[in-house]
Amino acid sequence: MALFLKPLIIFLHDSWLALLSLLNYGWSSEEAAGIPKRLQASIKTTWGRQLRSSLMVPLFKCLVAFCLIISLLVFIEGVYMNLVVLYVKLFKRKPEKVYKWEPMQEDIELGDESYPMVLVQIPMYNEKEVLKLSIGAACRLTWPLDRLIVQVLDDSTDETIKELVNTECAKWENKGVNIKCERRDNRNGYKAGALKQGMKHNYVKLCNYVAIFDADFQPEPDYLQRSVPFLVHNPNVALVQARWRFINANKCLMTRIQEMSLNYHFMAEQESGSTRHAFFSFNGTAGVWRMAAMEEAGGWNDRTTVEDMDLAIRAGILGWKFVFLDDLTVKSELPSKFKAFRFQQHRWSCGPANLFRKMIMEIIRNKRVTLWKKLYLIYSFFFLRKIVVHFFTFFFYCVILPTSVFFPEINIPAWSTFYIPSLITLFIVIATPRSFYLVIFWVLFENVMSMHRTKGTFIGILEGGRVNEWVVTEKLGDALKTKLLPQIVKPRNGCFQSMNSKEIMMGTYMLCCACYGVLFGDTMLYLYLFMQAVAFLVSGVGFVGT
Repeated sequence: MALFLKPLIIFLHDSWLALLSLLNYGWSSEEAAGIPKRLQASIKTTWGRQLRSSLMVPLFKCLVAFCLIISLLVFIEGVYMNLVVLYVKLFKRKPEKVYKWEPMQEDIELGDESYPMVLVQIPMYNEKEVLKLSIGAACRLTWPLDRLIVQVLDDSTDETIKELVNTECAKWENKGVNIKCERRDNRNGYKAGALKQGMKHNYVKLCNYVAIFDADFQPEPDYLQRSVPFLVHNPNVALVQARWRFINANKCLMTRIQEMSLNYHFMAEQESGSTRHAFFSFNGTAGVWRMAAMEEAGGWNDRTTVEDMDLAIRAGILGWKFVFLDDLTVKSELPSKFKAFRFQQHRWSCGPANLFRKMIMEIIRNKRVTLWKKLYLIYSFFFLRKIVVHFFTFFFYCVILPTSVFFPEINIPAWSTFYIPSLITLFIVIATPRSFYLVIFWVLFENVMSMHRTKGTFIGILEGGRVNEWVVTEKLGDALKTKLLPQIVKPRNGCFQSMNSKEIMMGTYMLCCACYGVLFGDTMLYLYLFMQAVAFLVSGVGFVGT
C-alpha cells in the first residue's frame, strides 16, 4: 500500500513546490525549463518563505485557536448537561416528585366525564408499511371511548394506500372507537399544514389535550394514563414528552449508531432541559399538548421544516412549562437506508438554523421570561447545540486536523484531539452501554454525517434553495420482522447509482493527508486519518445501512 501511494504523495508534494516556483519565477521559457531542477530550492526562496510565514501559518493558527475555543465550549456544555442528569439520578428527582401527579380515576357520579377529552392525531403520507401499526396502537389506548377521538390526517396520494387507511379506520370504528379520517386536496405546509388543518374541525373544540404520533410510532396502552395527569393537575404545564424506543435498532450498524445518538439526546438534552429550565424542544411526536397553550402560542406554523420546535419555543417564551418522562417510552422506527437518513439529518439541521434566524429577535424582545432563560435559548439551545456543534465537528475533525499534517510547526494540543473528545464520547456511550464496543464506529460515522449537517445548517441560516425541503423518511414497518425485506428493496440500475461524490472527495483528501503524514509527519495522527478516510469512502460508495 505504501509503495503504491508513495509516488502519488511525492507527485502532490512536487506539484505544490512547482506551483510556488512558478508564482515566484514567472512563466518565461528559460525560467520554466529550469524548474524541475530547482523544486527543492524554490521553496527556500524569500517569497515562498514569506507567503507561508506571513499568511498561511498565521491563518491556520487562527483557525486552530478558534476551534480550540469552540471545543472547550462544547465540552463545558456537555459536562453541564450530564451533571444535571447525575443530580436527577442521585436525588431521584423524577417528574412525579416535582409536579403533582395522581392517577386518573372514574368519578362515581360523573362516570367517564371525569376524564378530559383527548384528541389523538396521526399525520401520515403514503405510509403503507406502518399505517395499521400506528392506527391500531392509537385505538388501543386505555381511555374511555367516549372521551377519546382518534384523528388520522392522511395526505396520501396513492389511491391504494388511501383505501387501506379507510379500511383500517372502518375496522376500528366498528369496534366503537371514535375515529376520523381527514384529508386535504393539497400538501401545503406538509406535516405542519396537516396538523393545522386538523385542528379546524368542530369536534376538536371539545378536546382539552392533543396527543401526536407519527405514522411509525406505537404508544403503549397506558400512555395517556401516565402522561395526561401531569396536564390535569398542573395548569402551568403545556407539554408532556415521552422518550423514543427503537424497534429496529439491531437492524444494521447505522441503526445502532443512531440509537446511541438519540438515546444521548433524550438522556442529556431533554432530561437536563426539563429539570433545569422546564423547557426542551418538542420531538414532533410521542407528546401530549394542552390545547390552551397551543392556541396561546399561535398554533402550528409551517414557516420552517421544524414545526415542532417552532411551537415549543413560542409556548416556552410565554412561560409554559414542559415535562419530559424518561421512563415512558413509545416504540418507533429508525431509518435503515443511508439516503433516507441523510434526508432526515438535512431537515433536522437545516430547520433549527432557519428557525434561529427567524426567532432570535422575538426571543430577545420577549418580556415574559427571565434573562437566564433567554440566554439558555439563544446560547445553549440554539447557537451551541443546533449550529456551532455541526460546524465545529466537521471543520475541526475533517478539515483542520487532516490539513495540519502540512503545518508541522503548528502544535494542536492533545487535550483537544484526544482527551476532550474521549470524555464527550464517554458521556454519549453511557446512554447506551450495550453499544460501548461500537464507539469507534460511532465517532467516525458522526464525523461523516457532520458534513451533511454543516451543509444543512448553512442552508438554514442563509435560507438557501433547499431550506424548506421535506422528504418523508422511508419506513419499513412489519417488513423488518418478515422475510419480505428483499422484495421491498428496489433494485439498483447501476453500480454508480448509490455513490455519493461529497463523501468520496472528502475520503480521498483525508487519505492523501494520511499518506503524507506517514511519509513526512512525526505524529500518529495518520492512524485516525486513515480510519476516517475509510469511513468517508465506505459511505461514499453506499455501503452503509440496509
